[in-house]
Amino acid sequence: MGMEAVVEGLWALAEEAELRRDYGGAVKCLEAVLQCGASLLPLVEIRTRLRLASLLLSRSHNLNHAKSHLERALLLLGPAPPSALPLKFRAHSLLAHCYHLVGAIPPQKHVLLRALQLLHQSSLPSGAVSLLWSCNFHSQLASALAIEGDYPGALAALDSGLAAASELRRPELQMFFAASALHVHLLHWDDSSSVDAAVRRCSELWDSIPIDQRRHCLGLFFYNELLQTFFLLRICDYKSASQHVENLDAAMKDNVQKVHVVKGLVGELDAVNRGLSQSNFQRRERLLLCEKQSQLQEQLKALTGLDLDHLNSWEFEDKLLLAPPPLDGEWLPRSAVFALVDLMVVMVGRPKGVFKECGRRIQSGLQLIHEELVKLGINHGVREVDLQHSSIWMAGLYLMLLMQLLENKVAVELTRSEFVEAQEALVQMRNWFVRFPTILQGCESVIEMLRGQYAHSVGCFHEAAFHFIEASKLTESKSMQSMCQVYAAVSYICIGDAESSSQALDLVGPVFRIMDSFVGVREKTCIVFVYGLLLMRQHNPQEARIRLASGLKIAHQQLGNIQLVSQYLTILGTLALQLHDTGQAREILKSSLTLAKTLYDIPTQIWVLSVLTALYREVGERGNEMENSEYERRKEDDLQKRLSEAHSCIHHLDLIEKARIKVQPLHELAIKRAIAGPSAKADLDIPESIGLPTPPPAALSSRLRDIDSVKRGKKKI
Repeated sequence: MGMEAVVEGLWALAEEAELRRDYGGAVKCLEAVLQCGASLLPLVEIRTRLRLASLLLSRSHNLNHAKSHLERALLLLGPAPPSALPLKFRAHSLLAHCYHLVGAIPPQKHVLLRALQLLHQSSLPSGAVSLLWSCNFHSQLASALAIEGDYPGALAALDSGLAAASELRRPELQMFFAASALHVHLLHWDDSSSVDAAVRRCSELWDSIPIDQRRHCLGLFFYNELLQTFFLLRICDYKSASQHVENLDAAMKDNVQKVHVVKGLVGELDAVNRGLSQSNFQRRERLLLCEKQSQLQEQLKALTGLDLDHLNSWEFEDKLLLAPPPLDGEWLPRSAVFALVDLMVVMVGRPKGVFKECGRRIQSGLQLIHEELVKLGINHGVREVDLQHSSIWMAGLYLMLLMQLLENKVAVELTRSEFVEAQEALVQMRNWFVRFPTILQGCESVIEMLRGQYAHSVGCFHEAAFHFIEASKLTESKSMQSMCQVYAAVSYICIGDAESSSQALDLVGPVFRIMDSFVGVREKTCIVFVYGLLLMRQHNPQEARIRLASGLKIAHQQLGNIQLVSQYLTILGTLALQLHDTGQAREILKSSLTLAKTLYDIPTQIWVLSVLTALYREVGERGNEMENSEYERRKEDDLQKRLSEAHSCIHHLDLIEKARIKVQPLHELAIKRAIAGPSAKADLDIPESIGLPTPPPAALSSRLRDIDSVKRGKKKI
């Protein structure tokens, strides 16, 4: 009895320490239990080791110790009696998670398959407990298979999990597996009808969850809404995507407020509990405290949907769970989800020119990410080889989000002709890549493309073409390759000589032939835009007009990208003037100028103004010609000042240099396996839209502007 009391006391102390986030203290309490030696009952030792391993896996870098505790627990369990089978399943699940954290996928799969076989052969009745463990193991197995690129195997595992969830009659658990399957389909988009079916199934299952239950499935809500947003961005349905982003943003703000309220209530409840533990209160005061305690508990249950016994305020603050225990139901940490919501707000706002809000959300996301990187020990001077093995996956997650936010910042600043600001963001991207070259290896092509964007913006067209071509070589994405070739073609057109025009045609021809093979219309609108420019150079204005008009219709109706629309209008206005349709030219160009002003897009404004000046000259409107010409001159002076500042900055020559970024070779090759594939639930294909900024105007052929909405290849988040 004495030993039992000691064990119970140490377990209770460990729980209290964990609630205080004193994880080191909790580990010491549990280790003290194990030091009791031979007098310890086997089941007590097993439970302690499992609890200790779980704590080490979630709150430390001590993966080897966690693995040792799990292997010892499994050895003690041996041929477990039916009553101990849940402990054996728990040990298998934790051991598989341990292998996942170090990127050891084959042993992870082996443990999970062994666990499923054990579950199948066990004497457990086919009730809720058995079905929940089946859900858990199939979820983990699907993640491991997706990492290896076995997408059919991952989908089959998720179907098995969905069948178990259906047998349990748990719609929220069914939704978890359906959303996970949609995620796999988005990663491996080989059949549009299958992706559409997965989207519909998620919508139907979400609608089947009772409304009062949905508000307690916040993690599932964010997961589903983000996946639906990725899908809609991929097919270029920006209008519907914006609606989902509004839902996400509202839910995020509501959750921030709710967490604040919950923390306050938990603090009040702790104070009441401390008061009740004292013996110096009168009966009336004690009754009032008991009544207050009951009220606080009811408020917390109503807010969180959790009983007090299951409410850990720190866990509620940190996690957005997708599924109940024993499933490890977290997709991404709360901070990562919220940074991703900020990114989505930027991505649907940027094409509309909502730059002020975009800037605010970029800063919000960057702040969230920097705070999490500091928690992981990533501060100034820390490099890839300095990372703890167990923190590589989480570091990669936040670093990829960081790079995407910076990428959008570069694009926004280039559009606004804030070249120095764009330089600074691009230099940050380069520096992060140099420090973490393996984790961020997928970003090198994006950085090269952005170097091309910057070089093109400041009039360095030869250098721009070089970086676009290099970017196309560094990616396996057909879409990214095609768009970089189109970008390079624009830079060659801007150079303006016969040889460069021929090189531009050589680049555009092949992608023009395959432009209808891409999902969505993002690539097609950009390719048609450049093809129209080439037709103009070949003195074929009628054909160019027809092609560009069809591209404008798609850009306006489906992309909603006002920058691209503005540029289409400017080209069409120029063509109308060449064909002496001055009435239509005037109308088109004024619309284009209005859009360019909305975007603070100085180069496009200058381009439009120069064409308008030519129009006024042709129709003999001398007053308008003079006024317009003066306005154009002021804009030219403003642009030249910005360009001079950019050219005089210390980073300018480094960014445009015709050379790829140099990185030091790694000394720890094992890091490659660890970051090669995080969980499928953390690997997102986020389509992006990036602009090709206008060069300083010299001749009409060089006044080209942003071919926007380029789709990124798969990005690991």
